[in-house]
Amino acid sequence: LWGATLANLTCLQQTDLKSLIAYSSVSHMGLVIAAVMIQTQWSLSGAMSLMIAHGFTSSALFCLANTTYERTKTRIMILTRGFHNILPMATTWWLLISLMNIATPPTMNFTSELLIASSLFNWCPTTIIIFGLSMLITATYSLHMYLSTQMNQSKLDTNTTPTHTREHLLMTLHTIPLILISLKPELVI
Repeated sequence: LWGATLANLTCLQQTDLKSLIAYSSVSHMGLVIAAVMIQTQWSLSGAMSLMIAHGFTSSALFCLANTTYERTKTRIMILTRGFHNILPMATTWWLLISLMNIATPPTMNFTSELLIASSLFNWCPTTIIIFGLSMLITATYSLHMYLSTQMNQSKLDTNTTPTHTREHLLMTLHTIPLILISLKPELVI
């Protein structure tokens, strides 16, 4: 759990988009390891569902980072800003996937983290402080990632191509399983 929090703090220092997403995965897997170590039904269910949900979420974030890179030729977040005016649909995908990464209700990420938090609290009540801090930092860097890449004025003067059908298909194929699992968690829990 402490490792997950430290990985989250590392995310706050990242300027490279793909590095931030990779460290985000490390922090989420820290939660999975903590849940697996507790060895209760709820913790194991939470760990399994978080692995599945985060697999889709982080993959979707990497796809979005790649679509941004294809247009800007840089992964530095401050240089990729301003896409909300140029690519509004891509901005919508960024918002949706960032909210899933934060684990907002009713996503599967939320259900998973709730199961893990309950298990951690039952195991040792003081762990909820570290868990809460970790979730707060996760929300901070996810919102920072979204705002840095999508809002403000663009730093690059490039002729940006519109989003392609394949990019929307990729994001849809990442999002539909997450939504279906969120609506029917019995599929994985």
